[in-house]
Amino acid sequence: MAVLPIRIMGDPVLHSVAARVDEVTDEIRTLVADMFDTMDEAPGVGLAAPQVGVGLRIYTYTYQDDEGEPWRGVIINPELWLKPVEPGAPDPDEESEGCLSFPGERFPLRRSDEVCVTGTDLDGAPVEVHVTGWRARIMQHEFDHLDGVLYIDRLDDDDWKTVQKIARKRGWGRPGQSWMPGVDALDA
Repeated sequence: MAVLPIRIMGDPVLHSVAARVDEVTDEIRTLVADMFDTMDEAPGVGLAAPQVGVGLRIYTYTYQDDEGEPWRGVIINPELWLKPVEPGAPDPDEESEGCLSFPGERFPLRRSDEVCVTGTDLDGAPVEVHVTGWRARIMQHEFDHLDGVLYIDRLDDDDWKTVQKIARKRGWGRPGQSWMPGVDALDA
């Protein structure tokens, strides 16, 4: 399989609602295999198809908890239900996240601590995932990508201003920018 370039904020595919997958074809299977390779090489805990320039409702995920339990999969045409988000400011030590489409940075963001995601897998079989904690954060983050939302779009005003300064300094925020995992530095 192949490692694909990851699009950086400003690319139109990252800011558009992704289309449903009508049929799982060999092309879709190859795309998902490439997404796993790209996610692993980056390294990331999730990767949505728009991040590799494909406007389809697909994301991959992987995570290993403190006990070393692996958790890995793909969800096609996901639907997301979440427990209401607890009020208050996010804890920068416990609730900061990053994104491969805004590489090298992390910002605190309050998210729901419990979600349920349904969809299908590569065989067209139904998938239902109930998760809490970081796994819930991963599901919400990747689902946002399918609706054209980057986590930085959800930040408070002060952090949003910092994001804009970083983007200007690095020349980001324009169409056609990407980085290649395994080749380019994350803080390029």
